Amino acid sequence: MPPLSRILPKRLRLALLAAPLSILLAACGSAGIEQYRDAKPAMVPEEFFNGPLTAHGILKDRSGTVIRRFNAELNGSWNDGSGLLAERFVFDDGEIQFRDWQLIPVGSDASGVRNYIGRAGDVVGDAKVQVSGNAMFIRYVLEVPYNGDTIEVEVDDRMYLVSDRVLINESKLKKFGISVGEIVLTIIRE
Repeated sequence: MPPLSRILPKRLRLALLAAPLSILLAACGSAGIEQYRDAKPAMVPEEFFNGPLTAHGILKDRSGTVIRRFNAELNGSWNDGSGLLAERFVFDDGEIQFRDWQLIPVGSDASGVRNYIGRAGDVVGDAKVQVSGNAMFIRYVLEVPYNGDTIEVEVDDRMYLVSDRVLINESKLKKFGISVGEIVLTIIRE
């Protein structure tokens, strides 16, 4: 029998070799929030984001190098079911940023995932907020200052409550679907 190189064109051989790799990469996609349904302690935004909190974190560039450090003071309050989370960030270079998040519950889906809408002044449109078990995921587009203007960056926040007082947050930042950075922070209830 002649070798495959004579029977199949090069493009088809490459496609056949790439297929198993594509399947493997698809299987390694990010986990859905449903998988955290039974994880404890349960994340209840109305309880965790109520009162004073502090946050401490780092910003990494796309290569994983830490390019900024920050600390933040947060204060959460709830009124008629909706929440307000006022944030004040202080970066290691002295820059100060403010953000006020509004969280509006919109119900649960068939799998028990609790859904919220998130809004902030520098967020384009509504953020999609999902809560299940000890996890809270937020997806949104953020306007980020850049060279005297702003650019829009896609943000995928993945928050995990590790105790009644401590939440770990990982944020993936993308532009045009390409990774441009990452934020890692810890939020602590006072």
